[in-house]
Amino acid sequence: MWIPILLLLIVGMIQLGKVTYLDYVLNKIVYNAARNLATTQNLNFCDPGDAATQAAISGAINDPATGQPLIANLTADMLVVTTQCLDATGAIGTCDVSGCQGVAGAQRPDYVTVAITNGYSFPIRVPFINLDPILLRPSATSPFGGSQL
Repeated sequence: MWIPILLLLIVGMIQLGKVTYLDYVLNKIVYNAARNLATTQNLNFCDPGDAATQAAISGAINDPATGQPLIANLTADMLVVTTQCLDATGAIGTCDVSGCQGVAGAQRPDYVTVAITNGYSFPIRVPFINLDPILLRPSATSPFGGSQL
């Protein structure tokens, strides 16, 4: 009589462990990408396809030994890179991108943020119960210390 209840509890604990581990790994990935971008030299934040930006993101989501993604179905285009600048009052806001046409680029950012804005979907699998997938949206901000074009 108690076996179905115990089985559901065990399956629920396993799924909770999987969600917790996946959330931890996704947070580490976005933190590593933000940290790599914050210390990389000659970044062009005006160009989303910048080679240095793409290399930092690829380095964060792929295993360095095998080159395979650390998490299945996680691609580089899921990670969104944004910059934040301090204004004259010290408040954090978006950076001025009006100078993106020239080599000097826009305003030098103070912070780099990497996030999975659309979320990473994790399906919950419990026998005989249909649950909506959990959407994980990790984000990491790092002070910018590199240089830009």
